[in-house]
Amino acid sequence: MAPAKAFDGDIHKAKGFGCVACHGGDANAAGMEAMDRAKGFIGVPKRQQIPQVCGRCHADAAFMKRYNPSLRVDQVAEYESSVHGSRLRQLGDPKVATCASCHPAHNIRPPSDPKSSVYPLHVADTCGRCHGDAKYMAGYKIPTDQVAKYKTSVHWKAMTDKGDLSAPTCNDCHGNHGAVPPGVSFVGNVCGQCHSLTADLFKKSVHAKVFAEMGNPGCATCHENHGIQPPGDFMLGLGDKAVCSTCHGADDKGGKTATEMRALIDSLSGETQKANAILLQANHAGMEVSQAQFDLNGAKDALVKARTAVHSYTVAPVKQEVEVGLAISSKAYARGIRAMQDLRFRRVWLTIFLVVVLALAAGLVMKIRQVDRRPTSGSPPKH
Repeated sequence: MAPAKAFDGDIHKAKGFGCVACHGGDANAAGMEAMDRAKGFIGVPKRQQIPQVCGRCHADAAFMKRYNPSLRVDQVAEYESSVHGSRLRQLGDPKVATCASCHPAHNIRPPSDPKSSVYPLHVADTCGRCHGDAKYMAGYKIPTDQVAKYKTSVHWKAMTDKGDLSAPTCNDCHGNHGAVPPGVSFVGNVCGQCHSLTADLFKKSVHAKVFAEMGNPGCATCHENHGIQPPGDFMLGLGDKAVCSTCHGADDKGGKTATEMRALIDSLSGETQKANAILLQANHAGMEVSQAQFDLNGAKDALVKARTAVHSYTVAPVKQEVEVGLAISSKAYARGIRAMQDLRFRRVWLTIFLVVVLALAAGLVMKIRQVDRRPTSGSPPKH
């Protein structure tokens, strides 16, 4: 039977558990006799029973310590707090996810197993089996494009292209057993689990309060939620692709602040690139500029800090970082110019030296020829 074949790879079988552990019955009997309802056989658990069936072990701390002491034992309590759990409990919703929806019965594997349904690379597809099915989700009036959008995001690309399994996927932002939408006032806290410095700046900014009052979802207002794309300087200011321009204009305070911050960022970015270009040119020419190239990393760091400071939505902290970076870039550029001047100086004197050497060589050759043409002493005259 298919369940028996699938169970060969199940973590429970590896730990010594058999069918009776979940389905009940008589463990000492063979064949159909084992399925004795008088001895607790429940057969296929009903949807409403599944959390309690799994929770018999997974919510028992003393029991779980015998098998996996590090595994949390509050999954059932968390599930009860989730959208899925509350709908199952309150409405008896026959479609909501239960334990077996995400951890397929008879083939449950640990999250670290690449074959597991909850391995980081598989989580989006696991959630998407329901949330990406427009027909299945029709009665809930929520979008069904989350998985498609997520697979265009910077987070998905970090996980798949760069192999970063710590990159966020569905359960990192929504929770797993206690899955719920983060909510407008909590999006920044969720993003702040990874982007802590940016989140701290945003919380202190004027936008944090205004966004909450307007019902805008914090970070997602500018960066989206599932389809988060790589951020760039183009998002800042009032240009065609700038997100600031969706709310601000050239004449209001916010628009002027955005424009000034963009100008500061562009100035440091430009100067850093200019310094980097001259140092690369000098390096390729064989000049020693490694220290200046190393020092220029400080300007690049300042540029990163300035871009982060943008989330304070004030000019002062951006300007502070930019000024630090400009000073470093200026020194690095000057070092590159000196290196190129030294290179030209060396080339000029090398040319002069070669001309002198060639002239001396030519003179020496002529002198040798003159000596060769002179008659030697005692030679008979030529008739």
